[in-house]
Amino acid sequence: MSQNLHISIFETVGSQLCVASDDGQKVHDRVALALKEGRHVTVSFLNVTSLTSAFLNAAIGQLYGSFTEEQIRSLLKVQDMQPDDIALLKRVVETAKQYFKDPERFQQAVREALGEDTDEE
Repeated sequence: MSQNLHISIFETVGSQLCVASDDGQKVHDRVALALKEGRHVTVSFLNVTSLTSAFLNAAIGQLYGSFTEEQIRSLLKVQDMQPDDIALLKRVVETAKQYFKDPERFQQAVREALGEDTDEE
């Protein structure tokens, strides 16, 4: 199936405020399904006025745990984002790529940075 999918974040979330990770999960689920089918996806942020890293981590960042960077780059397009939001998305993507490259090492570094006990729980 090569049909293109256009996802309006505003319509999917039902609000201009895209701040909650569960709203991001709704977006992720639609995008991930289309990517599994090899479909091209365009995600539009038109009419979105507030965006958080929690939302973007859920919506876009976790895709890097299921798909290769090449798949995501070739099949997923983002449009209608404000420059500040594009910068935030880039940070989320870089963090996600680092995390999924070596999740345990990443979690260990976070624990150490927070001064938490490094013993296994």
